[in-house]
Amino acid sequence: MLVALYNRSFDAADVPILQQIVSRLEFFGIRLIVYKDFYERLQGLVSFEIVPLLFTGKKDLPRHTEMLFSLGGDGTFLDTVIFIADSGVPILGINFGRLGFLAAIPVEEADSAILSLVRGSYTIERRSLLHLDASMPLFGDAPFALNEFTLHRKDSSSMIKIHTFLNGEFLNTYWADGLILSTPTGSTGYSLSCGGPVVFPQASSFVITPVAPHNLNVRPIIVPDDNIISFEVEGRSEHFLCTLDSRMESITSQVQMAVRKENFTILLVRPDEHNFLRTIRQKLYWGVDKRN
Repeated sequence: MLVALYNRSFDAADVPILQQIVSRLEFFGIRLIVYKDFYERLQGLVSFEIVPLLFTGKKDLPRHTEMLFSLGGDGTFLDTVIFIADSGVPILGINFGRLGFLAAIPVEEADSAILSLVRGSYTIERRSLLHLDASMPLFGDAPFALNEFTLHRKDSSSMIKIHTFLNGEFLNTYWADGLILSTPTGSTGYSLSCGGPVVFPQASSFVITPVAPHNLNVRPIIVPDDNIISFEVEGRSEHFLCTLDSRMESITSQVQMAVRKENFTILLVRPDEHNFLRTIRQKLYWGVDKRN
């Protein structure tokens, strides 16, 4: 079995758990391939029994890679989505960050997660992505996102107007600071903080959530993900921000954009003791009210 390891930053306090993860994987005879920058930062801190293979991106990952461990927070996890793309390699997120909806496994449970991997006691979840088509090249060879697509004003200028269409039919003009189009996976991220609903990952939908809308009767809306959602932006400023997850591009009002469901999915690894309900109870503290 070949397992990839990825991390973009860690603290000195994380070194013991990183050593534990490496040692346990090697104990079970699992061969490792490590992100090159991560491996270089581990030198002198974490020891490997066998020198691992190294990768720098999607093209370096062997086809027989069976799983990728994302060691960090949700931002780190979103990085791995770019590496994996349509390769079909499942991702296991171990949370070295803060909230962690995607990297949902606490570091304290890393050892049990590895045991679940070895025993085969885990579930593979398919997560849908969104794809951005634009009238100019945006986001290189990765115009897709697991969490959300957003449009924003670029500076402290006045609000912007975002004309929004479903399959070419006018939906609404949002007078706001911005607009979020999220997948079910992304519903627990930026959209949630702006008043959007929590959507189960298996739902075939998009959530459209305005950011600080001017009209009080404008609310988040859930639409089927077989819609193509297109946008036209205007405002007093000539430039606006467009994002896919944590990546950002600057655009003008001349750019036409349309978002649709991506043709491929991302695979998430969930040990049998973990599921979406447990995650939202832990992360959102549902059910902990002392009156229950």
